[in-house]
Amino acid sequence: SAERRDRMKKIIVLGCTGSIGTSTLNIVRNMPEDFCVSGLSANTNEKKLAALAQEFGCPSTLTSKDGIDGIKRIIDETQPDVIVNGIAGAAGLLPSKIAAESGIKLALANKETVVMAWHLIKQTAEKHGCAIIPVDSEHSAIFNLIHQAGKENVSEIVITASGGPFRTLSSGELENVTVEQALAHPTWKMGKKITVDSATLANKGLEVIEAARLFEMPPEKIKVVVHPQSIIHSLVRTNDGMLYAQLSEPDMQHPIFSALTWPENKAGHLQPFDLFDKTLTFFHPRIKDFPMLEYAFEAARNGKSYSIAYNAANEIAVQAFLDKKIGFTAISRIVRTVLDKDWTLLPAGFDDVFAQDEKARKLAEAII
Repeated sequence: SAERRDRMKKIIVLGCTGSIGTSTLNIVRNMPEDFCVSGLSANTNEKKLAALAQEFGCPSTLTSKDGIDGIKRIIDETQPDVIVNGIAGAAGLLPSKIAAESGIKLALANKETVVMAWHLIKQTAEKHGCAIIPVDSEHSAIFNLIHQAGKENVSEIVITASGGPFRTLSSGELENVTVEQALAHPTWKMGKKITVDSATLANKGLEVIEAARLFEMPPEKIKVVVHPQSIIHSLVRTNDGMLYAQLSEPDMQHPIFSALTWPENKAGHLQPFDLFDKTLTFFHPRIKDFPMLEYAFEAARNGKSYSIAYNAANEIAVQAFLDKKIGFTAISRIVRTVLDKDWTLLPAGFDDVFAQDEKARKLAEAII
């Protein structure tokens, strides 16, 4: 009925074949009364894209060769309620800008948007009345906890980290880990790049930078705790010293659902979380053996283009590791060398952002 169609939220899913896109479409599959898909984009997988478009009765699709104009066109044509940006890497930055300019709610899973150009995206979103809801499990937890506690009452953010597959290895053993071992993540099923980032703690580093920006928190008020079970997704400490946590199974559908339905808090298709027979443990991160976390705090403190350099150098180094050109511990050494250069330029626009990104990539490639 027309009334039901009015109630349904129209969603554009950018990066629909990746892990965020797949989880988003799974929610729509399970809740066809609440959501429908009005646009889909994939990087290059046209066959999968066509199959998904058919399944969801979605007329508007794009691949990366349609470029940024294609995304703008789909937004204009379908007038969605929510845009989910699940594109991986720097390629997700301009789509976030387009979404922000459209003034449509953005469910944001693309880290680079925040790490590379948050001050520019935030200005754009504020100007056009675009609400940006973080989709990462940690930032979704923090977002909801801050909303419930009140920003003025929060004194500290505590981000949980699984610790990755190597959290118990000695520094000597870390020298010799293989690509195959790095890709075997204990609790989450994700793409290769983010899985390696979880093993080096660079993923947590990126999340620290994101949290500092998204929630306007100085880096010294952000802590990281290793929590191998990945059941607590993050915590906030209030002024009275109390900690408040968000708990659920490690399933990306939770934070995505939360972003799709925001500002409502409604029942979905996922099992309510059950505490029985669960054991939760917490450890200090091993900063010395996993220096990528420390470098991220430094980049967050330094601002300017430091986080762009951190992100770009890491991306190049991780690819070199996946291609078996360098060892695991070389990733952080390459990033350190790049960060020691001059990154004091504050980008005035997106061209500056991409220029700094390119500069860091070239430096990292030269070091490799």
